[in-house]
Amino acid sequence: MKKDLSTEEKIKAAAKEVFISKGFSGCSTREIAKASGMNVALVNYYFRSKSELFKLVFHGAMEDFVNSMVNVFSSDAPLEQKIRLVIEAEYDFLSTHPELPAFIVNEMSREEGCQIDTTFFDKILSTGIFDECTKAFEEGRMRKIDMANLTLLIMSNCDFPFMSKNLMKAVHKISDEELNERLIAHKEIVIEMLITYLFPQKTNK
Repeated sequence: MKKDLSTEEKIKAAAKEVFISKGFSGCSTREIAKASGMNVALVNYYFRSKSELFKLVFHGAMEDFVNSMVNVFSSDAPLEQKIRLVIEAEYDFLSTHPELPAFIVNEMSREEGCQIDTTFFDKILSTGIFDECTKAFEEGRMRKIDMANLTLLIMSNCDFPFMSKNLMKAVHKISDEELNERLIAHKEIVIEMLITYLFPQKTNK
């Protein structure tokens, strides 16, 4: 049997929806086959197993997530502007893919774990952004902060607002539309908060 690309893409698209909705452990190959309009044998023919299909979906999600940062860090913009731009890029990206942070965190937390392709993170390192930050520390242009803590600052302020959407709607009794308006405003708050913290010399002048 010759593999058909359109069939393969339909299965991958259906698998992405099912995996993100239920996680790896919460769904079966049969559910993925049903969602794609195919049979189990056809899904296994194209992807051999649920695990192999999951790897493709998970790595695709990770690649999309990381690329939104790499594009900014690779630019010629000044460091302060890169921080602003990466926050804007994350918020814009997550506005259209709000399910990805929770999906990635949940699947990386599974007891059996995911086989993470470290080249995703190598792509960030290859931009030289950490070296650029270290140079800014040494020159007194930026607050000295451990790179792990800087990563946590950006990730927690960008990712958690989307991971907690249902909680926020329940607590404040607001609709999706109203929450999205709050998130747009929150993006500007996060940018100014982090820039003020990371570049105190400039903001104090």
